[in-house]
Amino acid sequence: MISEHEGPGTLVILANFVSPLAVDLAEESVLRQWAEQAPRKLWLTRPGDVLITPVPLSAPFRRYVFHRLGVPEKSVTVITVPDTPLLPMAQALAEHGLLEPLRTLVVDRPTARLLPTAVDEGSAALAADLRIPVVPYETGVPNPGTLRAVAAMNTKSGFRTIARSLGLRLPHGRLCTGAELSQVTSTLLTFHPRVVLKTDRSAGGHGLHFVSRGDHPPQSPPPPPESRWVVEEYVEHTRAVSAQGHATATGVEVVYDGEMRMSGGSFAGYCSPLKGLPARAREELTDWTQALGGHLAAEGYRGPYSLDLVCTQDGTLYALECNVRRTATTTAHAMVSRLTSAGRSAWSTGTATAVAPMTFDEAVRHLAEAGLDFRPGDSEGVLLYADRPLDGRSWRYTALAPTHTRLTELEVRLAATFGHERL
Repeated sequence: MISEHEGPGTLVILANFVSPLAVDLAEESVLRQWAEQAPRKLWLTRPGDVLITPVPLSAPFRRYVFHRLGVPEKSVTVITVPDTPLLPMAQALAEHGLLEPLRTLVVDRPTARLLPTAVDEGSAALAADLRIPVVPYETGVPNPGTLRAVAAMNTKSGFRTIARSLGLRLPHGRLCTGAELSQVTSTLLTFHPRVVLKTDRSAGGHGLHFVSRGDHPPQSPPPPPESRWVVEEYVEHTRAVSAQGHATATGVEVVYDGEMRMSGGSFAGYCSPLKGLPARAREELTDWTQALGGHLAAEGYRGPYSLDLVCTQDGTLYALECNVRRTATTTAHAMVSRLTSAGRSAWSTGTATAVAPMTFDEAVRHLAEAGLDFRPGDSEGVLLYADRPLDGRSWRYTALAPTHTRLTELEVRLAATFGHERL
């Protein structure tokens, strides 16, 4: 049992990666890229559940997941919503005539509940239309004020405003429009050798631009004058870390923490639990995560959220942003907790790049031949936690082991098995 399964009834799992909560819907290419990760939500399913996904799931991936979960394959219904530019996924259901079939499924599941990746206006409206509650809201569906607060906290400026009021340490920075961006950048570069330009609503490293003092002006066209940006000092750091909290009506819990693996400012993987953080920094990480969750709970938010930070060489933390939604690590953590019962394993996520394209079954065979394939009852191993990548080479994985040392060994073996370094 994992937290998503607490309470009666089945889940209608809405993998709404296409949501205006994280980036503007005009950013079609990045939304399409994120949507390719939707198959991982299959790891959350139980018999009777419904998964709504923006991309189809292959038959080999379904068999692979259901075998490891011990779930009968035909006991889960999967609905695929075709790619619909500029339309949130929750609304695209009606556009493609899928709302009525979904309504029929819900009628047959009188205690069904909606579990969206992002709690946005579209998912709340869908839940209200279907007359089912959103997990884990005790009142059923979040109210408009809560939805506005969630939308604001998923912007860089909204986070900075609340973080400052809560006493979190932040990089020096300023909010500006696209028309002001060049001037604000120049001003901050007189104080700091390097700055980061961040699109106000962005996630996963998308929309970040690093500028150093003395750089030539970018050749790309200037941003729209009315667009919103945050320009921050670049904090020299040794680690990027995060903590995942969970807000309820009765309190806030720090569920897990870990180190983020970054590539060019973008999220590339995770390793949990966090180790080696100085005691003062760990105390701040816990206190800040709880304070943020307390604010969200007061706004009526219920569910997971994360706080992302960097740690300098002397152990000083700087908070960068929060993600008030299910993140790139929540499903992996839920999967590991489910497969290991107590969930005390060290675990990591990343991308293992194969030397040549493979089918899904070939990738699994490579893991099995190397003694890495995780099976029910194992204490360690590697799981292909998403479906076959489009290029057949960039395989997303989750590794789990009793210790960090053993976890590292598994990842080294995985890289050797696929014939390329892990990312």
